[in-house]
Amino acid sequence: MTTSPRSNWNYPTAIRFGAGRISELAEACKSVGMQAPLIVTDPFLATQPMTKAALDQLLSAGLKAAIFSEIKPNPVETNVYKGLEALKAGKHDGVVAFGGGSALDAGKVIAFMAGQTRPMWDFEDVGDWWTRADPKGIQPIIAVPTTAGTGSEVGRAGVITQEATHTKKVIFHPLMMPKIVICDPELTVGMPPHITAGTGLDALAHCIEAYCAPGYHPMADGIAVEGIRLVKEYLPRAYKDGKDIEARAQMMSAAAMGATAFQKGLGAIHALSHPTGALYDTHHGLTNAVFMPYVLVYNRKAIEQRIERLAAYIGLEPSFQAFLDWVLKIRKDLGVPHTLEGLKVDAARFDEMSEMAPNDPTAGGNPVPITKESSRKLLEDALAGRL
Repeated sequence: MTTSPRSNWNYPTAIRFGAGRISELAEACKSVGMQAPLIVTDPFLATQPMTKAALDQLLSAGLKAAIFSEIKPNPVETNVYKGLEALKAGKHDGVVAFGGGSALDAGKVIAFMAGQTRPMWDFEDVGDWWTRADPKGIQPIIAVPTTAGTGSEVGRAGVITQEATHTKKVIFHPLMMPKIVICDPELTVGMPPHITAGTGLDALAHCIEAYCAPGYHPMADGIAVEGIRLVKEYLPRAYKDGKDIEARAQMMSAAAMGATAFQKGLGAIHALSHPTGALYDTHHGLTNAVFMPYVLVYNRKAIEQRIERLAAYIGLEPSFQAFLDWVLKIRKDLGVPHTLEGLKVDAARFDEMSEMAPNDPTAGGNPVPITKESSRKLLEDALAGRL
């Protein structure tokens, strides 16, 4: 295969997959009842031809569309509230979340909050807090990913940083799942190599943590292991040649698969990455990639047999060490720093980060419980490069 696969499927939502599918955006908006969609994207993408083309397509179809782009790489609550102001000022009736994970997360939360009367933090992913929301106040969402990493296009939540506490919080509701996803790998062709690497390794982190999370969910496990195989086969190709449309397409699939699988759970990679990103504004996927081998070693006693099976499936010697060696190699080949120092993270805030990690919503999915003390050791190991 030298071209992008093309298909429609309905798992976990309606997905239109294939090169050129962005041409269906206006029809997709109309099919879910949008007459005045708000495109939520980031400041860089707002200046790019692909975004202008999407807006022009909507306007030419008679839709009253506009763009909102005040979104930080790690979205903060102010971005959501300004987006809500733009949504209401323009009398928009739905959101096209267009971009990488930051725009997708922010766009979904903006659509979710459109008709709510309670503060956003009342809907954090804690217990049954999502039931506090008025479902009639949630606007429809169409997601258009332009990176292949977070998988937020097939998720029911958005990660937003609370500015007062510098804490990343997960806002969740089942109706935050986009009604339609347009996965067009041509939109990812312009990603530079370092973003290709960071987003692709984010997808890998999602798949690995979902697969290793405790509990019985064979469907998630199956999706996760195939997602890992796709990353192994195609991420180096996408990194080497950004115009390799087959590699771009397969990585777009891997990203959606990671987010579908992690309904089973995540773990310490994310529990450490979230406070790091909140305090140091690091790239999420790249931060996950830095923590990945240290967390694998920490979890070894609980996951070794599972990793042996995984290694065999992706064509490695069936051993934990072979899988760890592959993780270290792909990180190095893709220019990922081996330590936190490469992210300009030092030990100055390790006490604070060690308190935050065990309380992160993803911490409970780790196969070995994480505590303040173990979080501190993981941070120190990741700074020193000690496996």
